[in-house]
Amino acid sequence: MDKVVLTAAGLYVIVLLRAGGTFAVGWLAGAGARRGRLAERISTPRFRRAERAIQRWGAPVVAASFLTIGFQTAANFLAGSMHMPLSRYLPALFVGGAGWALAYATVGIGALELLARLFAEQTVMGVGGVTVLLLGICGVMVYRRRKAASTNSNTAADES
Repeated sequence: MDKVVLTAAGLYVIVLLRAGGTFAVGWLAGAGARRGRLAERISTPRFRRAERAIQRWGAPVVAASFLTIGFQTAANFLAGSMHMPLSRYLPALFVGGAGWALAYATVGIGALELLARLFAEQTVMGVGGVTVLLLGICGVMVYRRRKAASTNSNTAADES
């Protein structure tokens, strides 16, 4: 069997379990919130309207969330906590998960094969490329942290 098909099938199982599990945790959290201290706050008409909108129209958002990085978990958890009906959630999970698995299987395998070929044929260039990539990532992280720290210090100075 083709390695892309096997990889996509494996990733599909993983995404179904992970996203479905996130939905289930969200469902349980939503049920707990409805019985706990938040029950009063989440029983307002405005919250109920939002909940009905998510239950009705959230499936396309869940399906599209699989094409993003970072929003996918939030969308599945929110769908669960807002008790999106399974009849709407499961098709979105199956379609979105399939898109995610195919994208990662094709692009991911292609990138890994490119890296393997680069390291096999020109090891020095491969190590240099990975080093430059890691230094770039570290540079972006340092820049963002410094920017956030200066923003926080400016905010604190404005408040004093």
